[in-house]
Amino acid sequence: MAYMNQEMKSELAPAIKAVLKKYDMKGTISVKNYSQLSVKVTKGAIDFSNSRTDEYFRVNQYFINQHYQGIARAFLTELRDVMRGPKYFDESDIMTDYFNCSHYTEINIGTFRKPYTLVKGTKINVDASLRADPTKEAYIVKM
Repeated sequence: MAYMNQEMKSELAPAIKAVLKKYDMKGTISVKNYSQLSVKVTKGAIDFSNSRTDEYFRVNQYFINQHYQGIARAFLTELRDVMRGPKYFDESDIMTDYFNCSHYTEINIGTFRKPYTLVKGTKINVDASLRADPTKEAYIVKM
């Protein structure tokens, strides 16, 4: 049965904050209904408009590789993995309507009341493989 509390959140929070800092993003971490760990990304240097046109949206964690590319894909994949943590397990079998995992995770980009804010011209530290030109620094700007 999925279970998440404030103590478990505090164990995962340093790794989540490290990923947010690595990609120069701002966000909040919360627990919902004692079963779900939620991260709301409110501000940052990654432009999600290549993948989405909405001002706020929920990330489908099972299709990150299909729906996102470049730095957005790297950020969301790394964030999802640290949110799950070392004790994560998922023994669910949807064919028999059996759901058993350690906890659920949710990533939101912006909220209804406060959409995601893109910070223009922010320099972030990214792998050379994700840059358009590996010899230059990576700057994320909105066109």
